[in-house]
Amino acid sequence: MTNIYFDELKKWFSQYNGVLTALSGGVDSCLVAWAARQALPKEKAIAVIGDSPSLKRRDLQTAINFCTDNDIEYLIIYPGEINDANYKVNPEDRCFWCKSSLYTEMTRLRNEQFPDFILVNGNNKSDLGDYRPGLQAAGKYNSYSPLAECGLEKDDIRQMAREAGLKIWDKPASPCLSSRFPYGELITIEKLAQVEKGEDILFSYGFTDARVRYFGSKARIEVPVFELDRLKNQIQLIGEQFKAIGFMETEVDEEGLVSGKLNRDLKMAKPLAK
Repeated sequence: MTNIYFDELKKWFSQYNGVLTALSGGVDSCLVAWAARQALPKEKAIAVIGDSPSLKRRDLQTAINFCTDNDIEYLIIYPGEINDANYKVNPEDRCFWCKSSLYTEMTRLRNEQFPDFILVNGNNKSDLGDYRPGLQAAGKYNSYSPLAECGLEKDDIRQMAREAGLKIWDKPASPCLSSRFPYGELITIEKLAQVEKGEDILFSYGFTDARVRYFGSKARIEVPVFELDRLKNQIQLIGEQFKAIGFMETEVDEEGLVSGKLNRDLKMAKPLAK
């Protein structure tokens, strides 16, 4: 491995006795779990998968498969953020409460079984300038961000994952399902499942990078701009399938896929202090 960041990451992990990596199945956290495994013995580099209704079943399986393929020990925990009223009412800092649930369970796991380990996450340098209340939760629970600390940005991470031969290097970003709801829309297990079914339908049509935004009985679909024409050509059939899962109206977002689009509705430009 000759990537300029590889030695730096190994050195970063080598200073600790052991790490618990919050693994979501995305490229960022997968690279962290892999780098930790390169630097530390298997029993000292453990991935922790937080399984909840807001995690796509495909992403859960991706995370499990990644660990199996790369000889990484993993544990599955159940953060239970859906039971937290602060999360369910979907405020502007929803991500803070979601990550707080995750880190609370990871902290409990560490205290019970791995007292000399640290918590780490997949936050990177590109995340630092965005609206991400989850970063505040990471700070509150002393969860370290090795990618950010070593200066890696999104493009660096994908390049390193590709050079390492990791199958997930080109996996599209897949934020948690709760990000599909406008702030203030109550989040329930049923609504999360409905959105996931919608995105599974799109996946079956070959749209591997898509969002189903939830607006009550209406679904607004986002796909990359270059796939808009293909989506429009199939929207009637897709709309019929969406009706079967509870969306009476299906709309194509003409702007195309924009990650975090619902953040435009925020009245505050800066993260809320906690």
